[in-house]
Amino acid sequence: MTPVAIEGPREQAAQRFQQLGWPTPRLEEWKYTNLAPLANEKFEPATRAAKVDVASLSLAGRAAAELVFVDGIFAPDLSTNAADFAMSADVREKHWSRYADYQNHALTALNTASSTLGAALHFKRTTPGFVHVLHVATDGHVSHPRNLFVIDSGVQATIVETFAGEGKYFTNAVTELVAGDGAVVNHCKIECESREAYHVSTTQIHQDRASSVTSAAIALGGALVRNEVNAALTGEGASLVLDGLFVLTGKQHVDNHTVIDHAKPHCESIELYKGILDQQSRGIFDGTIIVREGAQKTVSRQTNKNLLLSETAIVDSKPTLVIHNDDVKCNHGSTIGQLDEQSVFYLRSRGLGEEEARSLLVYAFASELVDRIKVDAVRELIGRAMFQQLPERLPERRGSAR
Repeated sequence: MTPVAIEGPREQAAQRFQQLGWPTPRLEEWKYTNLAPLANEKFEPATRAAKVDVASLSLAGRAAAELVFVDGIFAPDLSTNAADFAMSADVREKHWSRYADYQNHALTALNTASSTLGAALHFKRTTPGFVHVLHVATDGHVSHPRNLFVIDSGVQATIVETFAGEGKYFTNAVTELVAGDGAVVNHCKIECESREAYHVSTTQIHQDRASSVTSAAIALGGALVRNEVNAALTGEGASLVLDGLFVLTGKQHVDNHTVIDHAKPHCESIELYKGILDQQSRGIFDGTIIVREGAQKTVSRQTNKNLLLSETAIVDSKPTLVIHNDDVKCNHGSTIGQLDEQSVFYLRSRGLGEEEARSLLVYAFASELVDRIKVDAVRELIGRAMFQQLPERLPERRGSAR
């Protein structure tokens, strides 16, 4: 990539962040989340990749390739087969910073201005297996990982991103995913950061004609987390499945903000987000589906379901449809509730104890989404992380998702 291709957007984004400043709850898109505690922290960028143990997070033995980044810095000694999906300079230049909007989103501007080159992967042909991109953070550091995934026309690809770390730190990540004509993409992002960490991320999905993308966002860790997923269906006949699961306890705060933009006719999207909240945690689902004037025959369904395990947990749900033509089939819905006591009674009548019955119901609520993830190793990783998150709520024998 030529320096101009990077430095031009970086300089513009730096100026834009200075103009926008840190977002505050006075902005409608940030009304549920206050970043003031983060803005007052003093985190430093790392100068080299620290020595870390990634054994519990690595999927190297099962992935076609694994790329490991420590505090945003590539760690070749921890990575495997990274060169197999390397992106050429001209492809990076064509796509770099073309999709995630840094003009109107302050944290995306901050990432664009400050980012180190993360995983730049080019899928030129269908390859069996999946690629794992692992981001590990360490105490006291700030990192701005920037990932770019380009999937060529007609190619099938499976990509898994994991974010984890130890201590108190700030990760501000942007991932741009470009699906060419007829491409089929399975994408999963697992956020299992330290319980002291700040995590802000934007996943920007761009879909061309007849492409099919399935993207799942799993949020388990972090003290204050903001997950944004934006999808633009810019090619006729594109289809999208957008899944999300957030499992919270303690005083965790996780804000899920999604936008699905139907720009062309005959596109379809299905969105399902689920939240499980315990103790004094707070979760947010703020999802918008836009259907443009020329996007006739759009089919879209948006659902948010939330399970509260304590009387002090809070969830805010705001599903929204913005439709600019009449020739569409769109609906949305939201539910917030507690465990069904009749179901608990039924399981107890079958010989289970009360705690075990409740544990099974909690797990069943989550498993609708977890079981839809096609990669066995990823389901197992999520199952282990969920058990660590809610050990008193989930039976140990279900620590894996199968």
